[in-house]
Amino acid sequence: MDEALIRSLTPGVLTVLVRRGADFAAAEDAVQDALVEAVRGWPDDPPRDPKGWLVTVAWRRFLDAARADTARRRREDRVEEEPAPGPAPDVDDTLQLYFLCAHPSLTPSSAVALTLRAVGGLTTRQIARAYLVPEATMAQRISRAKRTVSGVRFDRPGDVATVLRVLYLVFNEGYSGDVDLAAEAIRLTRQLAASVDHPEVAGLLALMLLHHARRAARTAPDGTLVPLAEQDRGRWDTASIAEGVRILQAALARDRLGEFQAQAAVAALHADAPTAGETDWVQIVEWYDELARLTDSPVVRLNRAVAVGEADGPRAGLAALAALDDTLPRHTAVAAYLHERGGDLDTAARLYAEAAHKAPDLAERDHLTRQAARLNSRPR
Repeated sequence: MDEALIRSLTPGVLTVLVRRGADFAAAEDAVQDALVEAVRGWPDDPPRDPKGWLVTVAWRRFLDAARADTARRRREDRVEEEPAPGPAPDVDDTLQLYFLCAHPSLTPSSAVALTLRAVGGLTTRQIARAYLVPEATMAQRISRAKRTVSGVRFDRPGDVATVLRVLYLVFNEGYSGDVDLAAEAIRLTRQLAASVDHPEVAGLLALMLLHHARRAARTAPDGTLVPLAEQDRGRWDTASIAEGVRILQAALARDRLGEFQAQAAVAALHADAPTAGETDWVQIVEWYDELARLTDSPVVRLNRAVAVGEADGPRAGLAALAALDDTLPRHTAVAAYLHERGGDLDTAARLYAEAAHKAPDLAERDHLTRQAARLNSRPR
């Protein structure tokens, strides 16, 4: 059973049903029924036209459901006009599915779940495991999202920026359960890049590739975090880095800078440095200045403070940090790092311990705790 083929065909089959007049929720249910039939029958009797087979079976499931629903009598004229079985039209409406699944009326978590289900072809169980929630909870979330977008006209122009936000959320979930969401986000972003000519789509794809290239070096064998400066750069995926840089350069050449391109430029400068000590921090600060101009994000300004501390010294970094709200996530950890760089080790140790209590996850908390212990155990 070719799972990759099934997942690649799912969006196209869904859009065929919607184009024929099925509402999104009913069409998605019918496609899922067809996928179940494919899993059962294809290993023994694979079809010559997989997409056509799925379209035919899904459309019949939709018709069966429509006929059984007496409250939808208005559809009777349409359901009698079942197209004859045959090759499915080679029309790619995947981009419209992205826009529908990233509809602004949906919460971010619902938009992510619906995108993974409808565009990514993942099962509800896989999505639930990836997000570490019960399958019933995820099923309810997806059902609510489907109901929300069922009445949305399919020909409305979509917002690329919203779609990119959803894909970025998927990527940042990383890996959990049996689904690698970072790899899935890259796959979906490649698919989007093939459907729409937009420099920020290319920027996001480049950013994902450049970050994902460092994945193998981010954790030690015991699962502990390895900071960027201490990572074994020989474990970085040079092919992904080269592809990411190539995509980024082509996007930047179009002179339509966006935040994902700017973030990718920062990642590219880190990837380009043979060692941590050779990192071009001055240029990274310049890119963070561009990012701050584009987003006015306090998180960007926090990262900029770190870069300033590397480029101009820890005192300059602490001055940049002082201008920010100290309740920002990871503010205390950044302050600890900059104080350590400046030689104030007692303050750094205290701040590392304080930051550990505020850490958002266990791995980061353990890392910050070890940093505090390292400084507290130094010879006096």
